This record gives sequence, structure tokens and C-alpha cells, in this order.
Amino acid sequence: MNKPATQIIGVASGKGGVGKTTVSVNLAVKLASLGKKVMIFDADLGLANAQLALGIRAPFNFSHVISGEKTLSEVIVEGPSGVKLVPGASGIQRMAALGPHETAGIIQVFSEIEDDLDYLIVDVAAGLSDAVMAFMSACQHRIVVVKNEPYSIADAYSTIKVMIQDYKLDHIHLLPNGVESQREGERLYTSINTVVQNFLDGQIKYLHSISADSMVTQAMKASQPLVNHSPASVAARDFSALAKKVMLLEQNVPLNGNIQFFVERVAAQMASKVS
Repeated sequence: MNKPATQIIGVASGKGGVGKTTVSVNLAVKLASLGKKVMIFDADLGLANAQLALGIRAPFNFSHVISGEKTLSEVIVEGPSGVKLVPGASGIQRMAALGPHETAGIIQVFSEIEDDLDYLIVDVAAGLSDAVMAFMSACQHRIVVVKNEPYSIADAYSTIKVMIQDYKLDHIHLLPNGVESQREGERLYTSINTVVQNFLDGQIKYLHSISADSMVTQAMKASQPLVNHSPASVAARDFSALAKKVMLLEQNVPLNGNIQFFVERVAAQMASKVS
């Protein structure tokens, strides 16, 4: 029986400070605790904070792979619950300049990893850069994290607008973060989705909401994922529910079925912006 293809999920936000990396890390750790083999690709070109959120140190990062100094296997580090991390760095932008031989080598390494991976979580930078959209275009499902604040809502809508109108993407899921209740999150989703339907002729989906919880900050200070630091907290229970819903997402999304395709598509997208 063939192993199901690795599910590739991009996590984005219109602006920084809405908890995007916190979502990526806790989702990954919870999926791993449910028996899934998970890797995070920290594709944040500027900050690369996933290793801090996981409480691990990474001596090397993806830029060392691009430069040929290290193999992908040599830069991967392991975090809580066996979650693997490909640490990010600004050097990711050099993917656009890779020759066919270099690109083939990186694709080969990703393909070897795929045999032992259920989920690849791609934590992209905040904003609307070409690199962000290249990564999101190459994913199967796209999660947009938003807070119930005017600027965050406006930026999340702008991100969704670019995805739908400029990149023709679908399978976009809204994840309200820091809400007072699931009802508040659902209302926020409904209001944004209504605007998307009326003005973009598109549609976004709803996954779950993450409750406001002071333990999130405490876990960050301790450099631990919330789901390990305070598993009984309200937000940790929300991440548990989120992970279970992610496991139910459609798997047979066309075009983007494996890691090899993911790397090829990112390289092609970024190269097209240079040419």
C-alpha cells in the first residue's frame, strides 16, 4: 500500500505580531503528539523565529544548503515531540539564482525526506512579498492567521485578495487568533468571507479559532510550545482541536501533492520574478 503524499500547509499573516509562528509551532507539535511525522520549514526570510518558539538551537540554516556548505539533512534539527525543523534565513532568496543542477540536488534531498513525513508546515514571513507568495502558491492548503483588530483584518484581507486575484489560489483557511470565544472567531470569519465573496468572487474556509490565553505568553518566555508547556490551557485545547481538523483536510488537492513539487514550484515562482 502506497504511503499518502506529504501534506504541505502554508501559514501566513498579513502583518506581524498576530501569532503566526506560534500557530505553526503548536500545530506541528500537536500533530506530532497525535502520531504524525512533522517538519517545519521556517520560510520567514527576515526573522526565522521558529527555533526560538521550539526552544532549540540551530547552528546552521537553509542558506547553508543554498550555498552548498551543508546538506539539508545536516541543517535539520529536532525539537519537541520529534518535530523536525529546517531553520530559515535570508539566504532563502537565493533560490531564484540556483542553477538546474543545484535545484535538482535540493529537490532530491527533500524527496528522500518525504518518505518519512506526514506534514510539512511552511511558516512564511508576514506581508505580501514575492517570496511569501511563491511559498504559499506551492502549498496544498493555506492558513491565514488574523486577530480581531482593524489593521490585522485589513492586512489579512489584502493577503487573501492577492492570493485569489493575482495567484488564483484556493484552499485558503482563516484562523482567528487571540479571540474571546469560538463564536467571536466564527463571526470574524463570516464577516471576512462575506467581503471575499462579494468583492473577490472567491471563498475562504474556516478551520478553528485560538482563544486569548495568558499562558501563550508564559510559554513563549519559557521557549516552549504552549501545547507542552500548558497542555490544559484554553489555547492549548484549541490547538488540539485545530490539529484534528487539519488531519481531516482534503488530501487529494491537485498539483501540489509532494515535497518535490513544492521545491520545484517555489524555485520556478521566484525565478520568474527575477527574469
